[in-house]
Amino acid sequence: MSNCCCTTSESGSIDMEKHVCPVNGKSYKRISTRTVTHHVRQSWELDTDGKTFYFCDDPDCDVVYFSNDNSVITKTYLRTQVGIKTSSEESMLCYCYGITMKDFIGDSSVRNFVVQQTKPGLCSCETSNPSGKCCLKDFPKIE
Repeated sequence: MSNCCCTTSESGSIDMEKHVCPVNGKSYKRISTRTVTHHVRQSWELDTDGKTFYFCDDPDCDVVYFSNDNSVITKTYLRTQVGIKTSSEESMLCYCYGITMKDFIGDSSVRNFVVQQTKPGLCSCETSNPSGKCCLKDFPKIE
């Protein structure tokens, strides 16, 4: 497993929680196959057998997902625009409720709406957000 930043646990098993992006050489966290297949165009053609996927959040890298066999999925193979990989005001901040950067700039209280929806678990970040993480972390900090 070259280019792997996997660690060995106390039991001696390999921890596949992180892996190095084969394009930019940085280490990234594991993401569910469910999230990947939700965002890939023609997901029925995606070979997922025995693969562990990772999300590359580097805005300067065209890779969005990559697997433990170093195969890559770039932005062009997704049906979803990845907000963190674009600098447009139309970039998505919250995939669950369709909130863009432009929406947030026009009314910063939209973040409070998202907070109120996530508290009772009314969001679907794990599949809706290409990162598989909560959308709240993508909102800019208000000073």
